[in-house]
Amino acid sequence: MSDKESPTIQITCSCCGAILTIDPSLAAVLDHKLPAKPPPVAHLKDAAKLLKDEAGRREERYQQILEAEKSKGKVLDRKFQELLKKAKEEPITKPLKDIDLD
Repeated sequence: MSDKESPTIQITCSCCGAILTIDPSLAAVLDHKLPAKPPPVAHLKDAAKLLKDEAGRREERYQQILEAEKSKGKVLDRKFQELLKKAKEEPITKPLKDIDLD
């Protein structure tokens, strides 16, 4: 074993925003830092603005999910056609059984 330390990788989690320090040679997380929480809302006007902004983000995300669901059938059909074409191109072979190997 060498005493030389391997380089680490810092990644930001896409779900919670935490910073993960990963050692690729060990394939392990060495450090986990939680993101700073936003300060509580001080004024009622700010709270109303935050709620309106959140509603806009929610609506935008809903539209993205809706579009993805609309095209989901086309994507699955395309994947099926590609796999069917690939299956037709491959030669048909008889599967080996354990008894055939004796």
